[in-house]
Amino acid sequence: MPANDLPWSPKRLTSSNAPLSLIDDAGCPVYGHFDGPVTQLGIEQFKYFNEMDNPASKWAKYFDYKQFQFVSIVTPHYVIGVALADIRYVGSAFCYLYDIKQNQLIESNWLKPFGLGYQSAESPMQGIGKISSGKGSIAFVINEGAWQLKLDTLGIEADLSLQPQALSLPMAMCNPTGYNGWTYTQKHNGLALKGSLVINHEPQPLQRATAGYDFSAGYMRRDTSWRWASINCISEQGTIGLNLAAGVNETGCHENVFWHNGERHLLGAVHFQFTRPRGKDSSTGQWRIYSDNGQVELSFMPKNCRQEKLNLGVLKSNFRQYIGYFDGYIIDSFGEEHRLNRVLGLTEDHFARW
Repeated sequence: MPANDLPWSPKRLTSSNAPLSLIDDAGCPVYGHFDGPVTQLGIEQFKYFNEMDNPASKWAKYFDYKQFQFVSIVTPHYVIGVALADIRYVGSAFCYLYDIKQNQLIESNWLKPFGLGYQSAESPMQGIGKISSGKGSIAFVINEGAWQLKLDTLGIEADLSLQPQALSLPMAMCNPTGYNGWTYTQKHNGLALKGSLVINHEPQPLQRATAGYDFSAGYMRRDTSWRWASINCISEQGTIGLNLAAGVNETGCHENVFWHNGERHLLGAVHFQFTRPRGKDSSTGQWRIYSDNGQVELSFMPKNCRQEKLNLGVLKSNFRQYIGYFDGYIIDSFGEEHRLNRVLGLTEDHFARW
């Protein structure tokens, strides 16, 4: 679709320099898009109130905070997904290995109660998130905003650094959530990989491998849900990264962003249209992901799925992450159209009660 035919005028959505602390001197979060990660979250300074405008208890302030990290790696032969979530009551993690040619997925899972046996990164700028057991170990190491992934599980031995192209900016933002909460989200896709990746004793070349990360934290709704789409790929058009979401960021600011050869283009709101599996039916048909203004028009056909249902009464998780192929187009903030033809990527449909 030529830019002249768009029902909107292409323009750059604005962002600002990241604050040193996400929580300001008045104890309130700083909202908006940032041109980089915040140095510290400043949880200790956050003035947390309950729904009746009274100061929340120390117990509530501690247990209502949630944090999770995720890294996706795409190579010519494999997709790797790695996640670590700290929801205070429990720490959970997973790692899966997807063989693209065989359409086969294997996974490891970790579940640790009350902070035992796992650790969360202190901030998006610095810290270590890790978990381990007899199933192996995963670790996210963040040093001055640079990410490193270490894996030893499922026949994967990895020591990888995720490297953005020169001057490439992440998507970093903070949004109000619910009546009295907030969510900080930071993501960066279309990243190169340096280091070592061995799968089933075979070293994997990294020249055409790409990656993306997600750092999210905050005081989210007790019942939280989202839909999400992600792409990391090297195509004839260059290196492409995409992050689209709906649900968790709900107050006018969106985490939708497209990277082309490292250049960041902030996008507007999108809709996810698909058939959610019910009961024993685990299949879903083609998805449509689109924006009202015509800037995003994508179809997604799932090929495989990593799913988990966890019902502990007060805690619940209904999680599905699909691996499949995208087709369609994205129009960047300059009005240039980028066509996607059978591009491998991820979608996700998740409900959490935490």
